[in-house]
Amino acid sequence: MSKTNIQVSIIMATYNRAHFIAETLLSIQNQTFQEWECHIIDDGGTDNTAEVIQPILEKDTRFSFHKRPEQYQKGLPGCRNFGLDLAQGQYIIFFDDDDIVHPQNLECCVAEFSNPDIAFCRYQRAAFTGDFEYQFDYAKDYTKFAVYSKDVEKMLTYKLPFNSCAVMWRKSCFNQNRFVESLMFAEEWELYSRILSSGVQGVSINKTLFFGRKHYNSNTGEFSRRNEMRVVSKKEAVLLIVDNLHKRNMMTSSLLRFFVQMALGYKKYHLFSEILSKLDLSLGQQIYWRVLYAFLPLRLSLNRLKKKLIK
Repeated sequence: MSKTNIQVSIIMATYNRAHFIAETLLSIQNQTFQEWECHIIDDGGTDNTAEVIQPILEKDTRFSFHKRPEQYQKGLPGCRNFGLDLAQGQYIIFFDDDDIVHPQNLECCVAEFSNPDIAFCRYQRAAFTGDFEYQFDYAKDYTKFAVYSKDVEKMLTYKLPFNSCAVMWRKSCFNQNRFVESLMFAEEWELYSRILSSGVQGVSINKTLFFGRKHYNSNTGEFSRRNEMRVVSKKEAVLLIVDNLHKRNMMTSSLLRFFVQMALGYKKYHLFSEILSKLDLSLGQQIYWRVLYAFLPLRLSLNRLKKKLIK
């Protein structure tokens, strides 16, 4: 395909996923929208991924395979930043190397960009374990709603989650925004909130267009098991987010409370005190939040007990 025909650049980081990646690439080949390129970025894997995908690369030149250069830090963020520098399309989407993409994914998203005010298209994501059951909903009628910069609070509190592989972006969103390469978890949470807080608007469509594979060795699985590297990364992502929102005057009381409550799970990392250090709080405000933090565990316990009694 001529570079001039590329509309969507798919960026896929990979690391030792030879047993999953071929099925993922097939789901990309099966897209109803065909004007795409897919940059597969290897993060220094040691399995036979390159051998597994070689037949696909030879038959379909829209796929390209690259080793992450040393100037990009090892990890998912560095690979994705490299992919952004390679991208030729006007739209960007990140796919993981072990998931399944709905055949209409690119088609539905690109159609939404006919509105020039739309900077991103968010959609629904479902999770699966084991073998994937190929039963797709091909209906083209779906509801949707607008997403604005003010909705960054919903995004950060997971009321409107922005999964890393469930959003297509205009490439221009990354002109001034890149992944923080030192983050090994929650890197998309931090970056996407930064983009959304910059004033862009988008759309969210109520159609499931991506299917995430749940398995033991995923980054999310490691975070759930309190892997030190993943946990520390989440803490650092929180601090970056708090700093960005403070600079933009977008830190609300309810959002600060959300982060303060989150800090209860990061006591050994002193997250609460570091959050307060990012903010220009008066002495009275500091006392308020310190008292709230001290009594929050008791209050949460009482709320849980109350819910049990009501049931």
